[in-house]
Amino acid sequence: MRALRGAITVPNDDRAAIADATGRLLGAMMERNEVAPEEVVSVIFSATADLTAEFPAVAARRLGLDQVPLLCTVEIPVPGALPRCIRVLMHLYTARDYASLRHVYLGGARGLRTDLAED
Repeated sequence: MRALRGAITVPNDDRAAIADATGRLLGAMMERNEVAPEEVVSVIFSATADLTAEFPAVAARRLGLDQVPLLCTVEIPVPGALPRCIRVLMHLYTARDYASLRHVYLGGARGLRTDLAED
């Protein structure tokens, strides 16, 4: 079992914007790492306190992760932290070694881990 990380910023606190951004992030995480839905064990989402219009897990259900345990939580409010940000921790079964996993940071979240961000 491995864990895959990702984050994305959302342009505004809107149901569609949250679902779209989360779907884009999850899709990129799964595509870049060749993850099938049946390989996903669980997904933890955290969102900054300024994102309250929708649960990020809604996007996971739309991508076919309807049998996967999902948990949404609020990110701790650290002063100066990146606003309107959703973070993901995905646990999955894979034969890939940890070094070959491609963590995904999109939008303004690229600045969180410049060593891991890709276009």
